[in-house]
Amino acid sequence: MLSCKETSLLVSQSLDRRLAWRERIALRMHLLVCGACRSFADQAAFLRTAVRRFGRRANAPEPLRLSQDARERIARELRDKQP
Repeated sequence: MLSCKETSLLVSQSLDRRLAWRERIALRMHLLVCGACRSFADQAAFLRTAVRRFGRRANAPEPLRLSQDARERIARELRDKQP
């Protein structure tokens, strides 16, 4: 069975790559019996999700904003088109 140190390493690596099936089985077996490593794995998964969500928002383009001149022209056109 894996040690806690080996387990924490595999948990970290699992965030970056797909583990081999033997690694996955060994990791799951250790997580079944070790609450501390299970908590570490849960925290790592939470951080991964949080970073991904933040990254999506940080990379989002700025909303388009019309210049004051463009807004005035649109308002003028709308006024002129009213019956």
